[in-house]
Amino acid sequence: MKTLLDPCCERCTHTPETPCRDYIRCLTAGPLCHDDPGCRAKRSGLLAELRPTQGSEEGQQILVCAGTGCASSGAHKVVSALEGELQRQGLDSEVKVVATGCHGFCEQGPTLIIEPAHTVYTLVKQGDVAEIVQKEFKEKQRVENLLYQDPLTGQSAATFANIRFFAQQTRVVLGNCGFINPERIEEYIAHDGYQGIAKALQEMSSDQVIEEVKASGLRGRGGAGFPTGLKWSFCRQSAGEKKYIICNADEGDPGAFMDRGVLEGDPHAVIEGMLIGAYAIGADEGYVYCRAEYPLAIKHMEIAIRQAEAAGLLGNNILDSGFNFHLSIRAGAGAFVCGEETALMASIEGKRGMPKVRPPFPAQSGLWGKPTNINNVETWANVPHILRRGAAWYAQYGTEKSKGTKIFALTGKVNNTGLVEVPMGMSLRKIIFDIGGGIQNGKKFKAVQIGGPSGGCLPDEMLDLPVDYDTLTRAGAMVGSGGLVVMDETTCMVDIARFFLNFSQSESCGKCTPCREGTKRMWEILDRITKGEGKEEDLDTLEHLAHVVKETSLCGLGQNAPNPVLSTLKYFRDEFEAHIRDKTCPAHVCAALLTYTIDAEKCKKCGLCARACPAACISGDKKTPYVIDTEKCIKCGTCLDTCKFGAVVRA
Repeated sequence: MKTLLDPCCERCTHTPETPCRDYIRCLTAGPLCHDDPGCRAKRSGLLAELRPTQGSEEGQQILVCAGTGCASSGAHKVVSALEGELQRQGLDSEVKVVATGCHGFCEQGPTLIIEPAHTVYTLVKQGDVAEIVQKEFKEKQRVENLLYQDPLTGQSAATFANIRFFAQQTRVVLGNCGFINPERIEEYIAHDGYQGIAKALQEMSSDQVIEEVKASGLRGRGGAGFPTGLKWSFCRQSAGEKKYIICNADEGDPGAFMDRGVLEGDPHAVIEGMLIGAYAIGADEGYVYCRAEYPLAIKHMEIAIRQAEAAGLLGNNILDSGFNFHLSIRAGAGAFVCGEETALMASIEGKRGMPKVRPPFPAQSGLWGKPTNINNVETWANVPHILRRGAAWYAQYGTEKSKGTKIFALTGKVNNTGLVEVPMGMSLRKIIFDIGGGIQNGKKFKAVQIGGPSGGCLPDEMLDLPVDYDTLTRAGAMVGSGGLVVMDETTCMVDIARFFLNFSQSESCGKCTPCREGTKRMWEILDRITKGEGKEEDLDTLEHLAHVVKETSLCGLGQNAPNPVLSTLKYFRDEFEAHIRDKTCPAHVCAALLTYTIDAEKCKKCGLCARACPAACISGDKKTPYVIDTEKCIKCGTCLDTCKFGAVVRA
């Protein structure tokens, strides 16, 4: 297998310890450093090997998703089985098995893609491997039962272009994810990697780089959506020779895994984005702050950093430009508050992760008191595309004030869960029903929680809203980092508000009183309401407390913690009133408001419910229908799930 550290021509005398900078420049910047046939042949061969042409018999690959989701479903066993089967059938020299990062099609994992035909197989198991190899590479046929079945049409779809989940996306940041081996820098370079930093170092000044990012309209993808180029310019203008940049990979929103997917699948894109940012700002040192719960992401970043250093793309005098940049990783312990900039920096410094009063802002006084710029994973990964393809190309996507694409983690009661990347401005309806394949089990859509615990819940009448920063903020939600949790008719919105508020309350660092005490009091009110103990005046108290917490908390966690409560009160107030006035939960979720009984006419006297009941509160025999002692019933629902005859009634 070719590597960047192989001698590229007779004039090269480099070793793994002293990589050939001329060859790196050839691959990253385009024109060859000298017209040597050996160098030209090596580059052509490497590109041909790593970028197989569709319809060609050469360069055949099986790309297996080995991201965290698919790995937990047995992807590595599939990889081993494929390698063994190819060897058994004598195809191991013709077909290469590549363990890639996340394909994004998480509901259908493990997934694999046959290249260069772009055939997609879903829910693949070890036992399917022999048939796949035999039919694909011997008989030139597809395995029909492993093709994706569209939940809306019932039709099977064989290729990337025909699967609605992929076909309706615009994959920019996710473009390489699933198509390259994230542990090989050669594959990133073969897909135009590091051309952005080469262009910046060889053709542009720092100010020109910042202006290009400004012109693109890129806004921070981590939450508030602040203009990236403007943020960079603040740090650039700050006095001081020592400056830092940080990648915020402390992704903590429930149901969110966008940053994890990018770090696992395309780590060099993040490194290249940080290189460009460091050059623009004048920083010579950076950190990737990633939560320790992402071991695969950290592993791939560590490998990528070592490879970039070996190739002369990190360290001193990068591409003989005189530019120096050193990058390292810091693993966070999982505190949600460390997603806030000042708390994150405190954690890197070895202190407890707690926010600081601003100003001064990080651009003036950040890490160890030095000017610091922080962007999240997705923001950094966008930057190489902007430098390589130009601001105008990037700005063609999105809306007037929200340019480019956005990655969302689509989860919840939707058929196609996974990572989706779409142009800013696409409607919620299109994301959920066209790309997401609609609601599971034919249920009715009820709400979507967008923006994580700091976001809001939007009802079905908001489905046609365009997904952009300003529109969602006006509706009471936010783009946030990109979590999209879909809920159906069986979801209780009071319980959802309680859940997200409980998360924010438990993750509060406790430094400021409004967040520490206010969220606790709000949760207590919501908890009472779900138990049927709420009062009419509770709703006014909730709203008042929510606005106080929002306006007086120190950092974004506290300021946005009330959003789920305010949005559910705004759009689903009738459910709160039903819990308070009627002592009922319309969605049949809140256990304290439920009663379980057995319909005597439907009861078959089989005793299954009694044997399954953990509270031993069901009695009866073969002669008489079974009954539930409502005083002893703990309302767990086990009897309802166990009964095969519909005799158990929940009311």
